[in-house]
Amino acid sequence: MATRGYRMRARATAAEETRIAILDAAIELAYEFQRVDVPLEQVARRAGRSVQTILRHFGSRDGLIAAAIRRGTAQVVEERRATPGDIEHALDLLVEHYERRGRFVLRLLAAGDDGDAARVTDPGRLVHRAWVEETFAPALAHLSAARRIELVDLLVVATDVSAWALLRLDRALPVAAVRSRMGVMVRALLAQAEETDV
Repeated sequence: MATRGYRMRARATAAEETRIAILDAAIELAYEFQRVDVPLEQVARRAGRSVQTILRHFGSRDGLIAAAIRRGTAQVVEERRATPGDIEHALDLLVEHYERRGRFVLRLLAAGDDGDAARVTDPGRLVHRAWVEETFAPALAHLSAARRIELVDLLVVATDVSAWALLRLDRALPVAAVRSRMGVMVRALLAQAEETDV
């Protein structure tokens, strides 16, 4: 009985390892090719599995994309996570994140309402707003509800990937300068909120 239980656990572990390998391959290739709809054959090759194995785990190409988006979104949330109120560290993490993933996000945003791209960018907008609300929560806590919403809107814009793109790509500024300018914008918004809220 113990041997059977061990075999079942080993099978479950192997299945989970296969699943993760496939998802990670899909995510890696999406970043490399700057597109979401990577062919299953390429994912299979990268993961060292067969297309049939992918279909057995995810049911379809669409199922794989949905699962990869969920895993990729969770990775983004974790790599950007900072202690609420530690604004300087949070901005460091954010700029590092944009350096790694910003160009890919911009390409997806440029695709507009394209089905696969929107499946990434729509939840991405929610993730960014939630990051602002969590990161700046201590600075927002004393504000009225209306003022807090307004300030969150402004902080979302000041820390958005498009702000990074304007400074880093359009202006060709070094990373340190981009980080510094984002910090200036954020601190100015927070200081203004302190001065104006009653």
